[in-house]
Amino acid sequence: MEISEATIVDHVYLAWEDLSVMLPNCNSKKPTRRILNQVSGFAQPGRILGIMGPSGSGKSTLLDSLAGRLARNIIMTGNVFLNGRKKRLDYGSVAYVTQEDMLLATLTVKETLIYSAKLRLPGSLKQNQVNEIIDETIMELGLQDCAQNLIGNWHSRGISGGEKKRLSIALEILTRPTLLFLDEPTSGLDSASAFFVIHALRRMAQEAMLTIVSSIHQPSSEVFALFHDLFLLSGGETVFFGEAKMAIKFFSDVGLPCPSRKNPSDHFLQCINSDFDRVNATLQGSQRLQDKKTITTTHAPTTKIKAMLVHMYKCSEYATTTKTRFQEISSIEGLTIEAQSGSQASWWKQLTTLTERSFINMSRDIGYYWLRIVVYLMVSISVGTVFFNVGTSYHATYARGACAGFISGFMIFMSIGGFPSFIEEMKIFHKERLNGHYGVGVFMLSNFISSIPFLTLMAFVTAMVTYNMVKFQSGFSHITYACLDLLFSIAVVESCMMVIASLVPNFMMGIITGSGFIGIMMMTAGFFRIHHDLPKIFWRYPVSYINSMSWALQGALKNDMIGMEFNAPYEEEEKVSGDIILTTMLGVSLEHSKWWDLAAVVAILIFYRLLFFTIIKFREKATPIFQSLYVKRTLKQLNQRPSFRKTSPIPSNSHQPICSLSFQEGFNSPLH
Repeated sequence: MEISEATIVDHVYLAWEDLSVMLPNCNSKKPTRRILNQVSGFAQPGRILGIMGPSGSGKSTLLDSLAGRLARNIIMTGNVFLNGRKKRLDYGSVAYVTQEDMLLATLTVKETLIYSAKLRLPGSLKQNQVNEIIDETIMELGLQDCAQNLIGNWHSRGISGGEKKRLSIALEILTRPTLLFLDEPTSGLDSASAFFVIHALRRMAQEAMLTIVSSIHQPSSEVFALFHDLFLLSGGETVFFGEAKMAIKFFSDVGLPCPSRKNPSDHFLQCINSDFDRVNATLQGSQRLQDKKTITTTHAPTTKIKAMLVHMYKCSEYATTTKTRFQEISSIEGLTIEAQSGSQASWWKQLTTLTERSFINMSRDIGYYWLRIVVYLMVSISVGTVFFNVGTSYHATYARGACAGFISGFMIFMSIGGFPSFIEEMKIFHKERLNGHYGVGVFMLSNFISSIPFLTLMAFVTAMVTYNMVKFQSGFSHITYACLDLLFSIAVVESCMMVIASLVPNFMMGIITGSGFIGIMMMTAGFFRIHHDLPKIFWRYPVSYINSMSWALQGALKNDMIGMEFNAPYEEEEKVSGDIILTTMLGVSLEHSKWWDLAAVVAILIFYRLLFFTIIKFREKATPIFQSLYVKRTLKQLNQRPSFRKTSPIPSNSHQPICSLSFQEGFNSPLH
């Protein structure tokens, strides 16, 4: 069939040639691990390509390679063609359903789809049109019964794992993308649900001319029959590529016919999965099997069968047909696709929608802010009772400084408790960002705006309780300043944790790094040692000046002590003004007002937010460049090794054959 050269902007032909993926080994004495070895293939509009193979065969790696999502330490060579042009798939160019379901647990199924639709569908659509799209998507994935149920988390039971998987798929097909990748979409589903999902995808592929590439582990015979094309992998090698229904004939032609009444996918995987050899080695060593003496080793082992299949495919008509079709697809001219992101909504629409969604998530998740607000209230009451009615005696000056230091230091330090909830939100952000749902700036602003009410409540509760119990300097302006000072200080810590979350790879490292960083900030804040006594090199300049806690503590002390008088050490002496206490005892400079201290805290807050934005954007822009340089340098080093060859990898010792595949299949085995 000839491909028309007319311009079609909504169809995608995807092809890849001699795609190899390697995990380099820095130790030159050890061989480089080949995850994929010169595989070629294509995916066409209106068809579902199923990538099948045993665990570790390279299915997910192939998907990540095509979608441009490989890890930074992975080397990929070969060419990827999108509508006949070499192209690297970037942010928002494709929809990708990951194997892990990353969803906001506090939303219902329908709310999740509603917010996703608002974030991505064109603003020109009317509300009834948007509702129709949402309802249609719910019907297509069979989510009607759980549409009003919460997704659920550790403190609230929600939908099942299979329903989460279908919801993840529904989110990506909501906008009817032209190219869709799915990483094992049927994992966690029963046979009926798996059939329903793949059947829905097949129908959408045919109706909307959608190109679908999906990895799948071991489908039922009914599910297997729904795939148009099959890419069978084993150990990174191509065992078969072509129409799925022709795979049975291919195996039969090479002397491995699929038994009648047996699931074809089970038969294919049993023929190429070397792990069966290790299982049988264990069984053969058991006393039970030794007594029965039913094991024979005269038949072909799995590793040899796999090698034979790889060789026979390369020499078969299927490989020739694939090569011919690949050349047709890769040489397409005039067939282009409009460059578009995964979202067609306006920036303002995205901001308002994301802010609303984030606010609902924060208000429903008791661990995000509510639990922290309760803890803040309890600690504030404890502070109030310890420093109750502290007074204006000479020794009260130390108590006031200690109380201000605790509030500006340890109370702010407790804000790190929100890091786990923020990490979960960051996972959602990374997934949606990769699929092009919205930009970094929108996420950053929406997160800040939605958190303001909770941070304000947290600061207000703390300030009101401590001010009234400790009896700090009274007055509306003083209480207002205390609230603002604490509000922006907590916001700085939250922004700092955002930066740390963008740099560290996991939750534990984030907590450890954040705790250490805030601990250093507390140490140089000016309470444990006044600024004038700090070592000038590094600790005083610049650390104490870029430390928000330092400015916050200075402002809090000025807010309380300026304008007050305290008793002298001895009764016959005159009272000492708060200004003198600040400059002589606490080392606080009065060259600027407390409002400048507050402005410095706000400036540091803005700096951290902009730093988060810069880090994310820099990674997006710089990662492809650094990856390209890394690939060139590593390949140059590998090519200098005599052991480095572009041939099929030799099976490892752990996969050496022990017994035949005929024992694995039992009496119905075709391998005799």
